[in-house]
Amino acid sequence: MQAFGLRNVMAACLLAAATFAQAQENPFSGGWTLDAEASVLRFQSVKNLTKVESSGFASFSGAIAEDGTARIDIQLDSVDTGIDLRNVRMRFLFFETFEHPTATITARIDPALVRDLVDRRRKTVPVTYTLDLHGISRETTADVAVTMITDSLVSVSSSVPISVATADHDLDNGIRKLQDAAGVEIVPSATVTFDFVFSRNAGAAPLQMAEIRSAEPEPVSVSAALEPSGTFDRDACVGRFEILSRTDNITFRSGSSRLDASSSFILDSIVDIVSRCPGLRIEVGGHTDADGSDAANLALSQRRASSVTRYLVNNGVDQNRVFAMGYGEAMPVVPNDSVENKRLNRRIEFSVIDG
Repeated sequence: MQAFGLRNVMAACLLAAATFAQAQENPFSGGWTLDAEASVLRFQSVKNLTKVESSGFASFSGAIAEDGTARIDIQLDSVDTGIDLRNVRMRFLFFETFEHPTATITARIDPALVRDLVDRRRKTVPVTYTLDLHGISRETTADVAVTMITDSLVSVSSSVPISVATADHDLDNGIRKLQDAAGVEIVPSATVTFDFVFSRNAGAAPLQMAEIRSAEPEPVSVSAALEPSGTFDRDACVGRFEILSRTDNITFRSGSSRLDASSSFILDSIVDIVSRCPGLRIEVGGHTDADGSDAANLALSQRRASSVTRYLVNNGVDQNRVFAMGYGEAMPVVPNDSVENKRLNRRIEFSVIDG
């Protein structure tokens, strides 16, 4: 019995020694999983040339495979600016999370570059990564600091802030919407900093590169978003409908009141928000540019507002809480003197009319 126990102890020691040796050879041995609670992802933006604001995200997940392949999925609905309606602007006007809910970072840290990490504990290495944001992927190289905190914890962090230009991800229109909504000028780029902490996988099959690359991002949960849960108060509802009126994502076929299929992304979000503003009646206002006769534009705007109202009702909104009103060309937001301005004047607006 004693001999059997001694053999078990020796086997366990040999296994531990082999695992440690393998870790020294490859610090990513066994794969690593992101510890989101211990990690930080933030971005800084500049308004009116001098005001710097720092924001972050509440929900992200990720992993590193044995070969150093890493993936981080960021749930953009969890953007946290510290102010509720500013979060709503970021979601609907800038990131357009109803259509692009997730940003994904993929990269590979060459294990050979950090093979001595167990001894050195910290190294700065170049990493080529791909950022998939707003439907556009861009590849860039940056220096990151890799730190062996303990034998089972590793940190991967930005060594300097990383600049991300809005033009690289087709977000300049989002910047324009934010500027119009907030009445400020915004520098069209942000600097990103991060400190991702990973824990070594224990007792599970090691992640492989193909699994990292093919993994689907986890859907954002309601609790991950930082907006209040449940129903909104009147001010929150009014603010949200003002923001929704600026999305510019409700579109129709030319000269028609038939909704484009792409409009369903934002309309489904509006259904959810209306349901969380009980007791309020919502006006759906239709507006056109100045091309054509006054009478034709008035009729077209009424039909388009009615199409939106009908969509909301068909998807669960009480028909007694929403009604359509066409204004034609009578209430332009900008002069009808250019193609872009005419596009801005062709719009659907939402407003609270009583409560």
